[in-house]
Order: sequence, then C-alpha cells, then structure tokens
Amino acid sequence: MNTLVIFLAFFMTSFSNNVPEEKILFDGVSLDNWQVLDYRGHGEVSVADSCIIIGKGELISGIRWTGDFPKTGYEVTLSAKRVDGNDFFCGLTFPVRDSFLTLVLGGWRGALSGLSCIDGYDAANNHTGIVYGFGTGWWYDVRLRVTENKVEAWVADEKLVDFTIGKSRLSLRSEVESSVPFGITTYKTSGAVKNIRFKMISE
Repeated sequence: MNTLVIFLAFFMTSFSNNVPEEKILFDGVSLDNWQVLDYRGHGEVSVADSCIIIGKGELISGIRWTGDFPKTGYEVTLSAKRVDGNDFFCGLTFPVRDSFLTLVLGGWRGALSGLSCIDGYDAANNHTGIVYGFGTGWWYDVRLRVTENKVEAWVADEKLVDFTIGKSRLSLRSEVESSVPFGITTYKTSGAVKNIRFKMISE
C-alpha cells in the first residue's frame, strides 16, 4: 500500500508540473501594468464590475500591456463584449515570432473578423477574414493560440482563425502600432474585457 501511495503521489506531482501555469493579466480591480493609449479623441478607459471598459472614441481607443510578453508558444484567453457601437469591440494585437498581428473581432461595421495584416492585406482583404455575427451586450469567450508555425483563434469554442504562417509577411496597420507587444483596442465602439490570462504552451 505504501508503495502505491508513493507512486500515486509521484504521478500527481509529475502531472501537475507538466500543466502550464496561467498568468492573470487583469486582476479585476486595477489597471496595473496596463497603459491607456493616447489616441486622439480616444474614449475613457475605466474598471467596473471586474471588467475593463474601453469607451467609444472618435476613432481608436485602447490599452497595452507594459510587462514582458512572449514572442511565440503561448495562449491567451479572455472574455469580451460589445457595449455600444457597430465596429470592432476587441482588437487583440500580439507578437508572432519577431512581428505582430491583430486579431480583429467584429470589424468593418461589425460583420467581419480575422487577422491584420498578412502580406500587407488587412482582415477584410486576406483569406483569414470571416463573417461572424457578434451581438451587443453579449460576452464572448476568446482564445488565441500562437506557435512558431500557426496562429489559431476561437470564439465560444468555434474556430475562426486557422492560419499557417509559412513565408507570409506579417505586419500591423499603422493605427495600432502603439499597442505592442500586447494590446486591446476598439474602433468607434465601446467594449469590455475581463478574465485576461495567458500561459506558455509546448510547440
């Protein structure tokens, strides 16, 4: 019996050591380690009800993470919702290798999602663009996975992006370059985000 107990204890310890540890990027209370981006005419950014509220601006409003962030081999999860407006309520800018991309959710008057930019083309004009009907006032669980070879994204367990990087040239629209290494933006829209976490993953 003692041998079995020891074996089980060793097995559980080994298993727990192999489970990636999640890092909480937003504590639900403060904007610690987040910077409000100083876009001209940007909306107010505040914390309420354990959410970050990014208010509607003249054009873009947003925040950026000021701490360290990996370039590859990671997964980000969060919940996001459109509070008001009809354009993108969650634009996630993130590192990919030595470049960056933005996952746009509900852009181009609320009808399109995808990655910007691939070979110079934004989500409306490259093969990652997909129509997805986001409502207003509904929370959506978002998962972004970045490895050396692929970028994948899910919304409510539905896979929206399955992009093999290959030799594609990756870049950002100039409007969101200030949100690197990891940022969240909106366009003429109020959005809310919560439960922002990331973890390292094996390739």
